[in-house]
Amino acid sequence: MPAFRIAAFYKFTPLTADRVLQGRLREVCEVNDVVGTILLASEGINGTIAGPAEGLECVLDALRALPGCSNLGYKESFADEKPFYRLKVRLKKEIVALGVPGVDPNKAVGTYVAPEDWNDLISLPDIVTIDTRNDYEVRIGQFRGAVNPETVSFREFPDWFRRFRQTRPNARIAMYCTGGIRCEKSTAFALDEGEEEVFHLEGGILRYLETIPETESLWEGDCFVFDRRVAVRHGLEVGDFVSCHACREPLAPEDLKSPLFVKGESCPHCHDMTSEVQRERFAERQKQQELAAARGTTHLGARFESAADE
Repeated sequence: MPAFRIAAFYKFTPLTADRVLQGRLREVCEVNDVVGTILLASEGINGTIAGPAEGLECVLDALRALPGCSNLGYKESFADEKPFYRLKVRLKKEIVALGVPGVDPNKAVGTYVAPEDWNDLISLPDIVTIDTRNDYEVRIGQFRGAVNPETVSFREFPDWFRRFRQTRPNARIAMYCTGGIRCEKSTAFALDEGEEEVFHLEGGILRYLETIPETESLWEGDCFVFDRRVAVRHGLEVGDFVSCHACREPLAPEDLKSPLFVKGESCPHCHDMTSEVQRERFAERQKQQELAAARGTTHLGARFESAADE
């Protein structure tokens, strides 16, 4: 049995997100050896955490005790290695940052579509399937025929959607994302923009990959995840991707064979974007990480830098 149990969760619910709650959740995580990230905002809670099975369950119990969270669901997976280096419990304006004031999934969201019904929906000729994730996520996998908005951050999605709607005013729309949370925001936004109906994949790609057999799947490639696994495939098995230490782009095995890949320094995606000074710094970081690994410890800089993009 893998040593670490992982739980990814979110819940839109009115919440008093203050330092008292932040401290209380941090304490229960620390006591139970749970690491990862929990985001708190007035609109709800969002996080991915990992730890020993019993410890993780204690933290989930504490989360379910929050107002409106008694039915908090989560997506479970497992890992042999600790998927996060440390614990972060943060107060935010939004638990997923769309950047459009007034968008509130607690009021209205799109129509949920179960994974079992998703293939039929997106195969309809009048449905346009939109991937709400960022470009580096889409690059390693997406649903067959889906539209890639080519966004760098989720905050770019609203402007893209408005431009898209001008070109396809009559299309019926289905949206999807990794775990479902971005679609809660994007479909709420679409309804605020005047859409009468918009569909989204319940539980996101992760639930689809967990539920739908590969032989029946319309998913192509791997799914990027925000932890040390980098990507998962059908059955939520860990994929073959690793993360570039310089730019954090997911790298396929063929990327590692490129002459532009230098371990810990650069990859084919960032080779032309990093300066000599940066590459020297990355090289020193890689050296320190390898020395720490030889000692059986974790380099402090690695812990903090990796945690920044979880």
